[in-house]
Amino acid sequence: MPWWSWILIWVALVAVALLFYVLLGIRLFRQFMATMKDLSAAGAKLGHLGSVEVLEESHDLSRPVPGSAVFASPADMRHDYEASKLARREERRRRRVQRKKDRGQPQALGDLDFT
Repeated sequence: MPWWSWILIWVALVAVALLFYVLLGIRLFRQFMATMKDLSAAGAKLGHLGSVEVLEESHDLSRPVPGSAVFASPADMRHDYEASKLARREERRRRRVQRKKDRGQPQALGDLDFT
């Protein structure tokens, strides 16, 4: 075997190795870009959950922002608790009156609202 054949073999081996590494790099780059595209799409879907401004703009004024009780005063929280308790009690009373009315049963005087 002549001496130049060894040079050709090594050049071919190095060329094939470089081609392998280039193709591997291209494949990794494409996978990385696909992952970044998926992450940006997920970030766009979930991005509005993290911003306080969006929560405040789309927030119903009758309900507090989640987590706001941590920074609220105890007096305000007590007032909110008592108000919601009275609202639930009134809703139960209203349903009880309607149910008895539908069944034709006599109403309790405490259930009737005379105002």
